[in-house]
Amino acid sequence: MKKTLIAHSPDADDIFMYYAIKFGWVDMKDTHFDNIAKDIQTLNEDALNGVYDIVAISFALYPHIKSEYAPLRTAVSFGEGYGPKVIKRKGERLKRNFKVALSGEHTTNAMLFRIAYPEARVTYMNFLDIEQAVIDGDVHAGVLIHESILTYANELEVEREMWDIWQELAGKELPLPLGGMAIRRSLPLTKSIEYENTLTKAVQVARDHKDRLSKMLLERDLVRIDAQTLDKYLELYANDESITLSAIQYEAINKLFEIGYKHGFYDTPVDIKDYLIPTEYTELRNS
Repeated sequence: MKKTLIAHSPDADDIFMYYAIKFGWVDMKDTHFDNIAKDIQTLNEDALNGVYDIVAISFALYPHIKSEYAPLRTAVSFGEGYGPKVIKRKGERLKRNFKVALSGEHTTNAMLFRIAYPEARVTYMNFLDIEQAVIDGDVHAGVLIHESILTYANELEVEREMWDIWQELAGKELPLPLGGMAIRRSLPLTKSIEYENTLTKAVQVARDHKDRLSKMLLERDLVRIDAQTLDKYLELYANDESITLSAIQYEAINKLFEIGYKHGFYDTPVDIKDYLIPTEYTELRNS
């Protein structure tokens, strides 16, 4: 039986979307799935270095790995009126060149932040350390991601919502593309299609059994938040729109790539649909 490792972040939405496989509710013939959890910037760097066959990434990274990886249509996280938050200590006024902590150079929030605040002095750190760095005064501000957007300390306040920055840059109301999954292009095409179908089914099954799966994750201490926060968080980032990419989500991803290209983050324009796994291959092959 082939062992397949899926690399994802330790935040609750990624764990939720994967664990229907881990708990044996979804499987794939002749394949044993295992997982590893790392912070999102480490995963981005691993994707740049081609470490894993299937890996979670920030959408903003994808144009840098398009030759080696195909984007998966499933296990995606978008903001819809919400997203990462620029936070600071309460009452503090930020100067133009304030020092800010971001969760990684290749994250979506980092690209959008750097476009919106070109004079800010950026430092990168693990997303779990950002809140404390702001509280301790090591930085003037930080961009919170994952569950911390719901649980940050009372001595902090929101300077600006990343959602608002995104809407201004996009020029229209589109969902904010945050993260998804990518699969190595060198894998056999039929196998890649099978992986994508299996992962899509896993996210669907997780959604269909949300309450039961959430309870199991909490009982096993697999998530860092309480039941009420988990329920709210999953509705933000592991919802029914996470199962498979929609037309408006494709549009949003391409707008993100367009913005990145315009501001010099990418060398060439990218259309996400040009790089998807051609799922029609299975039908053509069997016709």
